[in-house]
Amino acid sequence: MTNQLAAIEHVKEKAIDLSMQYGPKVLVAVLIMVGGFFAARWVSGVCERWLGKLELEPPVRQLILRLVRMLVILLFLLIALTNLEIQLLPLIAGLGVAGAGVAFAMQGILGNLFAGLTIIFTRPFRVGEYVEMAGVEGRVEAIELFSTILSHPDRSRIVVPNRKIVGEILHNYGKIRQLDVIVGVAYSTDLNAALAAVNDVLQRTPSVLKDPAPVVRVSVLSDSSINIAIKPWVPVLEYGPAAGEINKAVVEEFRARKISIPFPQREVRLLNPAA
Repeated sequence: MTNQLAAIEHVKEKAIDLSMQYGPKVLVAVLIMVGGFFAARWVSGVCERWLGKLELEPPVRQLILRLVRMLVILLFLLIALTNLEIQLLPLIAGLGVAGAGVAFAMQGILGNLFAGLTIIFTRPFRVGEYVEMAGVEGRVEAIELFSTILSHPDRSRIVVPNRKIVGEILHNYGKIRQLDVIVGVAYSTDLNAALAAVNDVLQRTPSVLKDPAPVVRVSVLSDSSINIAIKPWVPVLEYGPAAGEINKAVVEEFRARKISIPFPQREVRLLNPAA
């Protein structure tokens, strides 16, 4: 019984000594972490206002804000552990070795992640624009951290890994595209009348933009016709249908004004009919 009481008394004394030695440090560490949570909230609010000016996608914005909060809390956690006199060097070294192994195993995923962040902040293209990149083209539907999603004119979806985009040639058409329609007229045609007919057709076509103004000019003097280049700008979504609509309207307008569209012809001469 005496030994048990002595043991209990020893435990009490040890607990009091530990509380006297580490109690203030633990309290300070707790206060540091509480301050860290408030600091993370404040930094997150500042970043949210700044990211709002960049017009980022909502999921991407939320993920960036979470990463910022985690980094701030991690910083205060390191300060709290240092206050508790915990040796951080072996811990950091171990995490570094483990992190190197994980990074090597996930280099493709991390490459897509860093490329996605590069696209988000440099903004070489935005949602709604029509782009051509990595051998594919389409309208940008979503820009995510690991990939970019395009919608093709044939209504299919193209998922492009972000690391295939950064550092490669990118053709950004924006939200409008320029059509390239060619129509041929006979050499006997009044060119001013033909150009006027084409301009009238473009003025009546709803999908053709007035600004920038369409380009209509004589392009090539070919073998059997004078080719007129018709290059109006149309919205990206109207690019496919507008070409067919303009071709049909030009043919009908030329027929109504008696403007001839010649077909290819070849003249064959027999130099020695008797042979």
